[in-house]
Amino acid sequence: MEFRDLSRADGTSKWLGKIGRWAFSILIPLVAATLLFFVIRAKLRGEQLPDFVIFIEAMGFVVVILAGTWFLVRGVREHRESEERYRQMASHIQEIFWMLDAESKRVLEVNEAYETITGRTRRSLLDSPTSYEEIIHPEDRVHVLARLDEATRSGRLDERFRITLPSGDVRWVRVHGFPMRNAAGRIWRLVGTAQDVTGQKQAEDEVVRNLRIAETARAEADALQKATLALTQDLRMDSVMEALLRSLEELVPYTLARVIVPEGGPHLLALGEREIPERPQASPKYRPGHPLTLIADECPFLKTILEEKKSVLISETNKEKDWQTFKGHTHLHSWLSVPLKASGEYLGFLSIGHADPNRYTEEHLRRAELLSIPAAAAIQNARLYSTADMYASELQKRLVDLEEAETALAEVRWSRTSSDDRFEKVFRSSPVPLTITTLREGRFVDVNTAFERRYGYTREEVLGRTVHDLDMWCDPADRMFMTEQLRQGVAVRNRITWLRSKSGEVKLTSYSADRIHFAGQACVLAVSDDLPEFNQRKAN
Repeated sequence: MEFRDLSRADGTSKWLGKIGRWAFSILIPLVAATLLFFVIRAKLRGEQLPDFVIFIEAMGFVVVILAGTWFLVRGVREHRESEERYRQMASHIQEIFWMLDAESKRVLEVNEAYETITGRTRRSLLDSPTSYEEIIHPEDRVHVLARLDEATRSGRLDERFRITLPSGDVRWVRVHGFPMRNAAGRIWRLVGTAQDVTGQKQAEDEVVRNLRIAETARAEADALQKATLALTQDLRMDSVMEALLRSLEELVPYTLARVIVPEGGPHLLALGEREIPERPQASPKYRPGHPLTLIADECPFLKTILEEKKSVLISETNKEKDWQTFKGHTHLHSWLSVPLKASGEYLGFLSIGHADPNRYTEEHLRRAELLSIPAAAAIQNARLYSTADMYASELQKRLVDLEEAETALAEVRWSRTSSDDRFEKVFRSSPVPLTITTLREGRFVDVNTAFERRYGYTREEVLGRTVHDLDMWCDPADRMFMTEQLRQGVAVRNRITWLRSKSGEVKLTSYSADRIHFAGQACVLAVSDDLPEFNQRKAN
């Protein structure tokens, strides 16, 4: 508070001193003029003035001259001090302070900061007041001079533009201008500042660049996410190729893109292909030369790509050795490729080409490499899906065959069961003695009721025993002959032999036999019947 009062008091004293000086400077000439008026009037009237009046008049003039001289010296000194303060202030600020004539646009004043910012001397501008036009960057010059001309009428100038240094470097400056008007209100001067904003402009450009990079990265991430999702929607190879090549277009511009995979030995196949602009829908999908097939031994360039298995970027293919041997790609002038690898396995490579030269950069190559990761996984999954689908089809066919076989087997089993039932009935009810014995041992497996009546054995007595145990064959050689005949596949018909019953009675028998498969083993189904009486006498 005290400081504020002192300041007010100091300001008041200065104001009063200034008022006193102006009043004194006006009062003295007024007194001198009054005295001069009385002297002149007295002389005109012829009156004699007293000496003290002449003395006062002379002293008044002396005082007026001395006071005028003092005020003049003081005014000059104050002007010089003010000008010196201005120069010191102007020389220490980092902005250019300038003044120019509104009509001629010639620079009238400029401070030392002009040398620091523009790299040119202040004297060179004062000697050539319009040379500032030459330092404006050629691309900005017309616009800036037009705005300067407009400012001479409007009184306002606020522009940011480039200037060129003698070394050829470029700086950015921001210029503010304000009007100075004469008594008639007309603009006759323009004053203002020019500030070096190169650092600010670079920071702004860096922010814009970072924002652009972030936006590009976001768009790239969205495109890759969309591509990954599209590649997993349908595992059929045709769908995978369609999704891959369409997603590629959003990341890398191309005229022709192919997915080229090895097909065994030196042979390669274009598994997928897409051209831009696309062929009309009416064109056949499988036209001559489609899909493209290649032989590595016939193309040294392609052979190198397969051997190195790494990414390649070619800005101008006409400068590439052996490019003309790359069948189906000779019309392309820019080309890049990235390998397709999944689980450590080389699946082939992605071929991307453009009809214009110098279309691809390292950024395009990086994007293609990012896409190749989900692309290779999708191709591998599509192959696994195709293999699984083939196995599934084969399995389905086998299942159908199995069902048919089971149905047929069921029918056979039913038929066999039905046949077995019929055989059982015939076997049991036949009036002719029937036996089933094993081929190798002659062990009884089954006999019918007629056998029990003729030979006197019950069924339980013979089952599990052999014909040798019962001593039924009077001549074992006959049985050996018949079994050998059956082993050779020859049926025995009406063989006359002697068989012994349980009581020891020998019966002349007509013996017939067939080899059958019964109860899981080779057996003999035999019929042994009595000969008629007359035949018995004839046989005897």
